Amino acid sequence: MQSIYYQLINKMEIASKYNPSEVEEKWYKYWLENKFFHSEPDNREPYTIVIPPPNVTGVLHMGHMLNNTIQDILVRRARMMGKNACWVPGTDHASIATEAKVVAKLATEGIKKTDLTREQFLEHAWEWTHKHGGIILEQLKKLGASCDWDRTCFTMDEKRSESVYKVFVDLYNKDLIYRGVRMVNWDPQAKTALSDEEVNYKEQQGKLYYLRYKIVGENGCAVIATTRPETILGDTAVCINPNDPKNVQLKGKKVIVPLANREVPIIEDDYVDVEFGTGCLKVTPAHDVNDYMLGEKYNLEILDIFNDNGTLNQHGLQYAGMDRFAVRKQIEKDLEAAGLLEKVEAYTNKVGFSERTDVPIEPKLSMQWFLKMEQLAKPALDAVMNDDIQLHPPKFKNTYRHWMENIKDWCISRQLWWGHRIPAYFLPQGGFVVAATKEEAYQKALSTVNYPLSIEDLRQDEDCLDTWFSSWLWPISVFDGINEPENKDIQYYYPTNDLVTAPEIIFFWVARMIMAGYEYRHKPCFHNVYFNGIVRDKLGRKMSKSLGNSPDPIDLINEYGADGVRLGMLLTSPAGNDLPFDSELCVQGRNFSNKIWNAFRLVKGWEVADIAQPESSRLSIEWFDGLLSKTIEEINDLFDKYRLSEALMAVYKLFWDEFSSWYLEMVKPAYQQPIDKKTYEATLNFFDDLLRILHPFMPFITEELWQALAERKSEESIMVVSMPQAKTYKADFLSEVEKAKEIIGNIRTIRLQKNIPNKEVLGLEVLTVDDNSLNSVIIKMANLSGIAKVEEKSPGAVSFLVGTTEYAVPLGNNVNVEEELEKLNTELVYLQGFLKSVVAKLSNEKFVANAKPEIVDNERKKQADAESKIKTLQESIEALKI
Repeated sequence: MQSIYYQLINKMEIASKYNPSEVEEKWYKYWLENKFFHSEPDNREPYTIVIPPPNVTGVLHMGHMLNNTIQDILVRRARMMGKNACWVPGTDHASIATEAKVVAKLATEGIKKTDLTREQFLEHAWEWTHKHGGIILEQLKKLGASCDWDRTCFTMDEKRSESVYKVFVDLYNKDLIYRGVRMVNWDPQAKTALSDEEVNYKEQQGKLYYLRYKIVGENGCAVIATTRPETILGDTAVCINPNDPKNVQLKGKKVIVPLANREVPIIEDDYVDVEFGTGCLKVTPAHDVNDYMLGEKYNLEILDIFNDNGTLNQHGLQYAGMDRFAVRKQIEKDLEAAGLLEKVEAYTNKVGFSERTDVPIEPKLSMQWFLKMEQLAKPALDAVMNDDIQLHPPKFKNTYRHWMENIKDWCISRQLWWGHRIPAYFLPQGGFVVAATKEEAYQKALSTVNYPLSIEDLRQDEDCLDTWFSSWLWPISVFDGINEPENKDIQYYYPTNDLVTAPEIIFFWVARMIMAGYEYRHKPCFHNVYFNGIVRDKLGRKMSKSLGNSPDPIDLINEYGADGVRLGMLLTSPAGNDLPFDSELCVQGRNFSNKIWNAFRLVKGWEVADIAQPESSRLSIEWFDGLLSKTIEEINDLFDKYRLSEALMAVYKLFWDEFSSWYLEMVKPAYQQPIDKKTYEATLNFFDDLLRILHPFMPFITEELWQALAERKSEESIMVVSMPQAKTYKADFLSEVEKAKEIIGNIRTIRLQKNIPNKEVLGLEVLTVDDNSLNSVIIKMANLSGIAKVEEKSPGAVSFLVGTTEYAVPLGNNVNVEEELEKLNTELVYLQGFLKSVVAKLSNEKFVANAKPEIVDNERKKQADAESKIKTLQESIEALKI
């Protein structure tokens, strides 16, 4: 059988320069054709990740790049660890975002949503989805994502939709879903209710308006402070604290709502904060959640003054049809003109904004569907607190616990057409039935009514379910575990292993998936959650289209190569911490790709001969073999702790600093000389191991070089070979090599300082006992004639210390005595001054008595080192004077 080096020589010539675009397209196609990404249940240990489904009509952004790079690293590594890795891709129908895009697209064609029937609108929505859907998944392929594309899911495909309806019916039958009028967060732009988690609170600079409410039957008035004067038209009471002495005169009276001229009662409740404003609170039950509770408690009238789009309705009197913020400006003028505005102050408060449309939400009473959360939340809270599910980094446990312990019922209905339509069917004479299909609902209805009924008489609820109501089932539904709970896929792949996601959706998605997992599989849906950080620009701003500070990821890939971009993003991305992205990181990634490529070409260019192996090469191989094992142990530990950036840095340094800068130099044959076969084979094996360790991080270049490393069969790939395993190694020997590297480094420094060319052979003297077994390596790397043990160093020799051993390099005619004396004297004066300050500190009895013992010991070490260096310098100076 031909040896590996002949196989390499017979391979096709590798290009002089790495061209990512040629390599990436070629190998991704090869991986797909050979179905290396595809997984089926077998007798291996499964490793499963489900992709956080991006919006179906979305395009790749920097956050996706980071998130999916991390997932791909975990999946590729798991494959190479012998696991049956399955990464399930898919997309989310994204009700609000997609419907908004379709409405905007129709508007450009002169069509309003209100001009269409639901069915007509959905035709447009599906057309939009089919045209734009899946673009992001194709973009992920350019990144190198090794998803099982045969398993691609969509939250509104047939199986996932069936799962959603089945779960809705099940939870309704368990009395966990209910319908009722509640105060909800209303998005006037999307014209839909939102859950509490879909509201972002922002600090806003506004005004505090002090309004005069005239007291009925008196000349006086009650002054009330509000940030929203437009809502006075919905006031149905004024509330004071019964324990507030400054408003005791208002008890039992009525006041007149400004401009509306309606009489409303003064009520009393401890809820009122006596320190806010004047201690009087206007009560608007239809437009404030706390006022709504007061209204319920005191049976107050409820006046809803807003239309669904944020304009005022007929209860808004003369302001009917005007936008809420236009009314706010106008009503200030009208109140002042009527003498009903006491004063206006600048005021800062937090205002809720829609997470999707970024408009201020409006608290609104509305008939909605809700899911009771308390019962579902308990096992999900316990799972994280008990570390059955581990969050990385663990700092997010407290955030999770606080939310879960204060959880509110989830408003799951949305006033949209695009999405899963709520499977509730209203009956002609009142009431409704809940069923997965209209046919099932009809059969159910027939058993509950005592009047003639046809299936056409049933009217399905117009609302859709919150998008997250399908997403929370994702780890189960992608394996059809709701519809077929005993199928082989769900039995094998569930629970999944790792979830990689952003911390901002810990409540939207992560917590709810955990709840669904315990409710429907009675086990955790995943074991670990890795929170990636937010990608920010150099100024610390979150990257976004609106700020124009986000590069196009595909442009980055085209410029730097997918491996370069992956590496660049991971180098500064510790779990849970934000990534300060700069394209220079991609330059660093590309440079590393070039470093690997050039190292390969260097090795490939060596001539191989059947000659004896030098001792220096034997020692170098022993050293790197041990260092490789030590680094593999370190990388394994870092992966276990989900410290992926540090794992990458460990292999980066191993290749760049140790393999390229040291090992290859140690074994490199002399100019135009051959390398021995034994060393060459060992070097190729090291290269093979390094490529495999690097593959999860840099899949394309590693596949290209691995294929060029030896003869491969058509179905072979680096992505399905085993990851190298650590072997036993001698830690003491590794330390000895570090000492040898320090000696070599000092000699190189002397050459640099004295302008001595590397090709000029030098000698090295050792002044103390030296049992270094690596002399052959030192001689080669430092270009020495030999290493001599001496009692005294040669006159004019430059010395240095490594540990406690003194070395000297005789310079002969290679030194300018006057310049060297000046340099040595300058260094001596500095060291004498440094020693004086250390001695003074150690002479201070108070310092020695009170400082920690290790600090005192460190100062004494500084003293000993300085004294040793001063002695060496003084000897060097004396030798030059002779």
